[in-house]
Amino acid sequence: MNRLNILFVCSKNKWRSPTAETIYRHDIRLNVRSAGTSASAIKRISEKNINWADLILVMENKHKKRIISEYNYLELPQIIVLDIPDDYQYMDRELISIIETSLEDILNNITNLE
Repeated sequence: MNRLNILFVCSKNKWRSPTAETIYRHDIRLNVRSAGTSASAIKRISEKNINWADLILVMENKHKKRIISEYNYLELPQIIVLDIPDDYQYMDRELISIIETSLEDILNNITNLE
């Protein structure tokens, strides 16, 4: 199986998406990156990130809407909303647990489709 390119997206690329990137950085099934939708994001989402991604996982629906509206000229990969509110610090244990549970469910569904 080829490694899946996953882009994790939150607003400022400060806590949620970098946590997800850190958790999965060494996972042999995946290549991961993270970015933010806000102009003040540490790593701002770009056309290059989107074209690289096989799958985009956003923390909130507003992130999906923003990507779709700003990059509507691209052929976008599937975008899945994880529904993780901005209530956590970087590497918060509860955040890690939520991300791992969500992503494993997604990966199992993808594997079952292949």
